[in-house]
Amino acid sequence: MNPDSKYFDMIRIKRPSEKKKDEQPGLPNCQWKGCDKPGHHKAPKGRGHDGEFFVFCAIHVRQYNASYNYFEGMSDQDVAQFQQSAAYGHRPTWKLGENAWSGDGRKKRSSKAGGAQDFQAWRARQAAADKRRPQRRLKPLEKRSFMVLELKETATKDDIKAQFKALVKRHHPDANGGDRGSEEKLREILQAYNYLKQVGLA
Repeated sequence: MNPDSKYFDMIRIKRPSEKKKDEQPGLPNCQWKGCDKPGHHKAPKGRGHDGEFFVFCAIHVRQYNASYNYFEGMSDQDVAQFQQSAAYGHRPTWKLGENAWSGDGRKKRSSKAGGAQDFQAWRARQAAADKRRPQRRLKPLEKRSFMVLELKETATKDDIKAQFKALVKRHHPDANGGDRGSEEKLREILQAYNYLKQVGLA
C-alpha cells in the first residue's frame, strides 16, 4: 500500500489540512468565568430573557445545563399557575358571562365578573328580543292548524305542545266511550300538530 496515494488520502478520517474545531477563527470565547476556550454551544439565559443565550464550550455547557432551573425564584403557586396557563399558550382568557355584546353588535368587556347571573340576564334579553322580532305571515294550512288546536297564531312551541297533549287527552276514544265524532276530531288534531312540526312551528 502506498501511503502517499491520492486514494489513501481520501479515506483518512481526518485530513492533515483540516483544523480542529477548537481552532476555528471568529468564534466567541466561552463565557464561563476563567475559561478561554471557544464557545460553540448556546445556553438560554433564563426566564425573562427569552431569545437571549450564553455561549459556552462543551464542558461548561454541560455543567450549566445540569444546574439550570427555569423556575428558580418562583413560588410553588406561581409555578402551578405558569404550567396551567401553558396549556393554552399563555393567551388571555375570560370567564363565561364576563363578556357582553352591546346593542350595535360590538363586543365589549364587562367591568365586573358576572358569572352565571350575567349569563342569565343576557339570555333574558335575547328572549325578549326574539319576541319583538316580526314573525312571518302564516300560510293558510298553518292558520288552519292553529285553529284546530284552538291556539292563537303567536303561540310558542311550548304552548303548542302543551295544548296538543291536553286535546289528545280530551278527545281520546278511551275518554269518550268510543264516540266516532271524537275520533274524527282527534285525527284532525294529530294532522294539525304533525304539520306544524313539519314546518318547524312546533
